[in-house]
Amino acid sequence: MKEVRVRFAPSPTGALHIGGVRTALYNYLLARQTGGTMILRIEDTDQTRFVPGAEEYILKSLAWAGIKIDEGVGVGGPHAPYRQSERKEIYLKYAQELISKGHAYYAFDTEQELEQMRERLKAAGVDQQQYNSITRMQMRNSLTLSEEEVKALLASGTPYVIRLKVPRKEEIRLNDLIRGWVMVHSSQIDDKVLMKSDGMPTYHLANVVDDYLMKISHVIRGEEWLPSAPFHVLVYKFLGWEESMPQFAHLPLLLKPSGDGKLSKRDADQMGFPIFPLDWIDPVTKEKAAGYKESGYLPEALINFLAFLGWNPGTEQELFSMEELIKAFSIERIGKAGARFDIQKAQWFNQQYIKVKSNEALAAFVIEEAKKAGITCDESKAIKIASIMKERVTFPKELFEQAKFIFFAPTEFDKAVADKKWNEDAVRVLTAYKEAIQKLTTFDASIAKETLEKVSAELSIGTGKILQAVRLCMTGAGAGPDLMMVMEIIGAGEVASRIDYALQTLKVKVS
Repeated sequence: MKEVRVRFAPSPTGALHIGGVRTALYNYLLARQTGGTMILRIEDTDQTRFVPGAEEYILKSLAWAGIKIDEGVGVGGPHAPYRQSERKEIYLKYAQELISKGHAYYAFDTEQELEQMRERLKAAGVDQQQYNSITRMQMRNSLTLSEEEVKALLASGTPYVIRLKVPRKEEIRLNDLIRGWVMVHSSQIDDKVLMKSDGMPTYHLANVVDDYLMKISHVIRGEEWLPSAPFHVLVYKFLGWEESMPQFAHLPLLLKPSGDGKLSKRDADQMGFPIFPLDWIDPVTKEKAAGYKESGYLPEALINFLAFLGWNPGTEQELFSMEELIKAFSIERIGKAGARFDIQKAQWFNQQYIKVKSNEALAAFVIEEAKKAGITCDESKAIKIASIMKERVTFPKELFEQAKFIFFAPTEFDKAVADKKWNEDAVRVLTAYKEAIQKLTTFDASIAKETLEKVSAELSIGTGKILQAVRLCMTGAGAGPDLMMVMEIIGAGEVASRIDYALQTLKVKVS
């Protein structure tokens, strides 16, 4: 069996879109499942769109998501360099080979001449104003000029591009692993540029050459590249590489939450959720865009969510660790239809992963948020807070936010609960409970519970009748996490102090 070698090949034109993370993930899962190689290649041939810091951002994003690179940028390997801008001479060599074989040609047309061609075609009622097998014969290129004219233009340094000579009448077939057979007639394909006038290749040449030289076995990429795939098939064929052509899998689009159209940054901004894995600050505008990491999403939750955007395991199981995804993944179970981006589902995944994460791991978030608030919280206390709050939150920062009552005694009390539950029985039990607690030498959740039950029994008042009043003293609210654990965390002295404050604040006449 052919060794599986896949590549993720983003362009450093800005922050990595969350759809790009999904593409990287699917490539990674296939590589790991088959014992293959995951390659990172940077496709930076369009220097006009290059954004400083984008490459570093891509590397950090993949590392945070747990997508490990085996070969390529940041790692090295036998096919270096892995930045396309550093491989210009390689592409030129193969472009010239295509010319020598009669499959490509020099085109010297100026922007004005190209615009005039488009205007002529538009005036003639032609739907697609393309440089193709028909129009190329009216243009200024090495197919219409004499050999002497071409040599003279090249010698004089006249700007040119190299275009592929697409056959006029040929059916091009491609067996996509997700979509099945794709068939396109060559008359529908234009003579795309292979090498630009600045000496840089276009994606169409560079990705084919690199995939061949780097021995890529599978090209898993977004649906937006499907229309270009037949053109790429022609390049493979003309270079004599058909036998080595990788298998293609074009992924379904990520759709808006409504399912109506492709998901964009604007949609995400309007609906208040991130579109990038990490915070991104535009180097030009200095505008900041929120990332999933800084918004409180755990990487394992986001990966699980992204895996299900287009793929399903064929079972009822929804929670998958990366190791489980690697075992279960298959390209055959990726659908053709666009995948609706449901941010509520992403939040649900986050909740599930917080619930199963260790209290020790979650304690770090509590300590960090407490520090931001100017509060010192030791690890032991943070672990206990995580244990009582983890079932109740969506994001790790909420572990502290929703447990502020641990650090700050309530100064106000829920009026509805007080009106209903703060009565003579509650005052009698709490007065006795405070006195009993102050006599204790040790205190934890079990002792807090035993003492409360003992005091209630001695007063012949059911514990259930006064529990909400006790909680009201501790937190100011009528509902929340495990009450006995709350009292253990704040300690006996603070419990007594809070009861005392509530007894003085919430007056009830005792007969």
